[in-house]
Amino acid sequence: MRWIALLRGINVGGSKKVPMARLRELLSGLGYDDVRTYVQSGNAVFDAPETDARTVAQRIERAIEDEFGFGSRITMRTREEWAAVVAANPFPDAVSEPKTLHVVFLSEQVAPSRLDDVDRAAFEPERFELHERELYLWLPDGIGRSKLAATLTERRLGDGVTATARNWRTVATLLELAG
Repeated sequence: MRWIALLRGINVGGSKKVPMARLRELLSGLGYDDVRTYVQSGNAVFDAPETDARTVAQRIERAIEDEFGFGSRITMRTREEWAAVVAANPFPDAVSEPKTLHVVFLSEQVAPSRLDDVDRAAFEPERFELHERELYLWLPDGIGRSKLAATLTERRLGDGVTATARNWRTVATLLELAG
């Protein structure tokens, strides 16, 4: 099965360093094939015999802990799920400015009611849409100073939900790498 793995919280601000060449070696050592990585934020594409996302994520999390001495939560999607994420983009006009469009990948589905109290008008022109296990963000001034992005935290999304964001360029490139 073709998988896309997103490592959360690595290579940020000089901490939790995971060189991508070493990550490729680590994944290959787990028996995964055709391993590719993209940029330093922890994106990997590979083939694995396992068909259960949680099993694959847990194997990688343990290997990272053993190799680097720190944890990193892994969010998994199959190539087919990733293609569906791209197809479901509710902000197609933003694709031409990929740094303004982000997808927050969630470890599990979030009840839409968790976001009912977010006053969308208060954050305009920023916008968001929740689909399945993804939260799409259109942030015309970028994510760095976005009040909306700062509001849509893991705490708001629910206990046990891990979230990791990627800009549209990364989303599109990972789909290409996945074939």
